[in-house]
Amino acid sequence: MVQHQHFKSRVRVRMAKTGESYTAARRQLLAAQSVDTDSRGPVPAGTQYDASLWHHVLAESGVLNPATGAPFSEAMLAGLAGGIGFMVATISYESVTTATVVLRAHPEPYTDRLLERCGAPIEVSQTGSAKAARASLDAALDAGRPVVVRATHGALPWIASDAVEYLDSIDIAVTGRESGQYLIVGGGPHPGEETADDAGPRRALPAELAAARVARKSDRHWASWVAPSNEANGSKRSGPAVEDLVGSVRAAVTETTGRLLGTLALDGIPASWMPKFGVAGMRTWAALLRDERTRKGWPAVFDDPERLRTGLEMVQSFLAGSRWGGPGGLRGLYAAFLTEAAELPGLADLAGTAGLYRELAPSWDALADAVDPGIGTEDRVRHFAELAERLEELAECEEAAARTLAETLGATGAR
Repeated sequence: MVQHQHFKSRVRVRMAKTGESYTAARRQLLAAQSVDTDSRGPVPAGTQYDASLWHHVLAESGVLNPATGAPFSEAMLAGLAGGIGFMVATISYESVTTATVVLRAHPEPYTDRLLERCGAPIEVSQTGSAKAARASLDAALDAGRPVVVRATHGALPWIASDAVEYLDSIDIAVTGRESGQYLIVGGGPHPGEETADDAGPRRALPAELAAARVARKSDRHWASWVAPSNEANGSKRSGPAVEDLVGSVRAAVTETTGRLLGTLALDGIPASWMPKFGVAGMRTWAALLRDERTRKGWPAVFDDPERLRTGLEMVQSFLAGSRWGGPGGLRGLYAAFLTEAAELPGLADLAGTAGLYRELAPSWDALADAVDPGIGTEDRVRHFAELAERLEELAECEEAAARTLAETLGATGAR
């Protein structure tokens, strides 16, 4: 299969033609995107990759939000998964220095939290046998259930790359079979960023999908789907009771504010990495951008033209891309979650905090637009200082918003 042109390259071509900012050009390309379809119906383009993927799978499987009687929205699922966060990290290799920025909940298991808190009856299967894995997948598809499988991104046949940026795992939804191939939603060159000429589900031969599923030992033939309903026994494909959903929202918001404010212990994270997370992480990044004295400072880390270009391209893609960041740093999506959560019993006051995050969204877009991968090494110190100033302002606003949200949630629980 022919690999599609890298999405960010298309964005930069449009920027050159129109003079638009990075995020504006990206939005226009996505707005022109045709709605993907498969044999089960439309697959909407989402703001956050994993929440959007599971929104589709849960809706197709008949899982409903008990408070609305409708499928769980992407915003509600993203909020239940832990919502927003921050992390920054760089790793230097022989020929490239990677720069990772995460704006969603992290390092907690995003999808596990999402599924646990939405209360959907999920079945998980993992086996060392390729034959058993295929039989299990086919049985679920024959029963009309989309199946989420975990694969190594670069091992997917339409990617076929061992580049560093494609070495991570990614969840994709297998929605059906046609002409001896599996129909797959997700797993694009940059997840959720397929444009109009990429419309429609991707396809993979059984052997191709199997190879992608075993490229990493921890992902080996992992699959999950919504358990079938059993109306005769009174079992339905539904979410939790409303009161349980309220408890899940409370737990999710507590986790989000604790992570941002640094009051939440992060399991498995060494003490040396803690300053990379939350509001403290934003300030750490700003300090590293300004640091001209040590080898850890970004002026030294990115003193090579190629490392500088690729590093800043990665930063911009992480900030705007739908897997680890998203439009408005996912702050607009989180505002939508808080607005929807405020409709639940006892949580009405959360509506007042939604505006704080809605106001933050343009500032995250502005940061993404301010990043200039074409900057010369001679101008990098000035450029990094400008980015640091934006980050410092964002950190102040993020801290104030998180404290207000934590206090608001605490007040609702005290009644």
